[in-house]
Amino acid sequence: MPQPADPEHPASAMAPRQTPRRLGRRTLGTMVKATSTVKVAAASDRLPRKPYERELFRLQGELVKAQEWVRTEGRRLVVVFEGRDAAGKGSTIKRVTQYLNPRVARIVALPAPTERERTQWYFQRYISQLPAAGEIVLFDRSWYNRAGVERVMGFCSADEYHRFLHQCPIFERMLVEDGVLLRKYWFSVSDAEQEARFRSRVEDPMRQWKLSSMDLDSISKWEDYSRAKDQMMVHTDIPEAPWYVVESDDKRRARINMIAHLLSTIDYREVTRVPLTLPKRPPSTGYERPPRDTQTYVPDHAASLAG
Repeated sequence: MPQPADPEHPASAMAPRQTPRRLGRRTLGTMVKATSTVKVAAASDRLPRKPYERELFRLQGELVKAQEWVRTEGRRLVVVFEGRDAAGKGSTIKRVTQYLNPRVARIVALPAPTERERTQWYFQRYISQLPAAGEIVLFDRSWYNRAGVERVMGFCSADEYHRFLHQCPIFERMLVEDGVLLRKYWFSVSDAEQEARFRSRVEDPMRQWKLSSMDLDSISKWEDYSRAKDQMMVHTDIPEAPWYVVESDDKRRARINMIAHLLSTIDYREVTRVPLTLPKRPPSTGYERPPRDTQTYVPDHAASLAG
């Protein structure tokens, strides 16, 4: 299958587009006919739902086993999810954590730094989120904000940016040397598919909160983000903590591929759990429940739905 015309794919750099897309002149309000055509064209290549759901459930069962291994062995696992806006990071994280224990596996999605945090060492607020023994932390965006959005949008100085590129490999080597299992995933999406997903968010009131003015800038600054990503890879794709790229035009394939790869990089084993049996309920000692009218109950809204 040929690669999509996307600056993130090396093949696209060698084959110039015949029809310029003029992304810089678009707004979300104009993403109507073209993006719907893209979605129809891509639908035939999607992983069918039944095999996807079957394999996803199997992999989620393996994630539960890996979680128990992390917990009982006292290991520390950090998974970094990075990529362009609407690349499918959030939906993949949701599938990863669906059956996991939130006391063991937690998601970290930090807001913009406070004024006080801006005066700290850049990595400081991320360090406080790192796992203790027996924990898993999934970063929905991470310290790599500095290499991406901060660099492109001018939220950091040139000195701060170059200092990050110098310090980041050192920081990550320190984590790995201390025993942290660090996995980094970059979700790669084509410009056409990104537009289609933006449009679906515009039209869906349940997902409009996912869209911001910053997302609009990611359209007009597509190639700036591409260059920033390339520079980030050059400096931070290190043997101790390599980047793994997930092709995510098909979200189903992306989820399956990412989870399967993550599991393949962890030398976990199934932990034998102590069998549990429900005890017999003891005989009553005379307790009587208070009258219902002494407590305030939630109204039975569900009753109004009955035919």
